[in-house]
Amino acid sequence: MTTTYAALLRGINVSGSKRVPMPELRTVLTELGHTGVATYLQSGNAVFRSGSDDEDALAADLEQALRRRFGFAVDCLVRDAGYLAAVADACPFPAAELEGKQLHVTYFDRPVGAGRFADLAAAEFLPEEFRLGDRCLYLYAPDGLGRSKLAVALGRPRHVKGLTATSRNWNTVVKLVEMTRG
Repeated sequence: MTTTYAALLRGINVSGSKRVPMPELRTVLTELGHTGVATYLQSGNAVFRSGSDDEDALAADLEQALRRRFGFAVDCLVRDAGYLAAVADACPFPAAELEGKQLHVTYFDRPVGAGRFADLAAAEFLPEEFRLGDRCLYLYAPDGLGRSKLAVALGRPRHVKGLTATSRNWNTVVKLVEMTRG
């Protein structure tokens, strides 16, 4: 029996650094023995099927294969279809009423407690808001991520130190749910 997963690569193909062409990412995943491999956009989103049920091991194997292939480290998170759908379903913001660029999900490698962000004065960032979920953070940024002061604050080292984290806009969140459904 196989499980469908999404691999979320962090920080590739940004400003010409850490170039990982999607055809080569598909090849790496196939060489690791995965099936049904597909990619979405150029920003490190891949879908595949595997007989393994260990997301952390799948991510570690992919990280090692990418380092061997490209000569640099790429942090990866691997999440199964059920988790991706649950994150989308649990969105605390009215996603259907918003543009994809206004809503983002940051996926974390482990659960994150509210204490990590306790020093943020939420009222100072309104109308921007964030909420924590299951190994994720939802960010509502009405003017987009590029203009978001809250996104900058959330990304400070004291908030993300020791975490592997990667963000996707809502359009990508929805697309990955669709792609992993079958």
